[in-house]
Amino acid sequence: MIAALQDVLEPLGTATRLLLEALSVLTVLYGLVALSRQAIARRGRHRHLPERPSNLARLTFGSWLALALEFQLAADIVATTISPSETNLIQLGVIAVIRTVLNVFLGKEIEAELRWEEQGSRRAAARGLAPSSAAPPSSSMPPP
Repeated sequence: MIAALQDVLEPLGTATRLLLEALSVLTVLYGLVALSRQAIARRGRHRHLPERPSNLARLTFGSWLALALEFQLAADIVATTISPSETNLIQLGVIAVIRTVLNVFLGKEIEAELRWEEQGSRRAAARGLAPSSAAPPSSSMPPP
């Protein structure tokens, strides 16, 4: 009975891992498309405001990369569940630590940049200038 269950779970786990890895790649690609659309839309606007468009681009793309990292971590967990060798467990631990640290610092940077963008919009509104968009449209960034 256990062997039959393993025969079912192993291909299911492999398919799940591949799906999660594909979702990760698609998430990065979608982030790149969102970044490109954002750059094209902002190209002619807000030339009179002191902006940091590269930071807005980092915000957008960084958010999508953080989401892609979550899919990759899930894929690694599934892969380790399928074949729990000592090497796979150590590899998962190392990858999990690296990705967690990257996500924490990326999250902090995104929050700081969002605050900076919001403050810049408030300053521009106080001066009577058209406010720049504090955050890209909701389709440009995944939820926090």
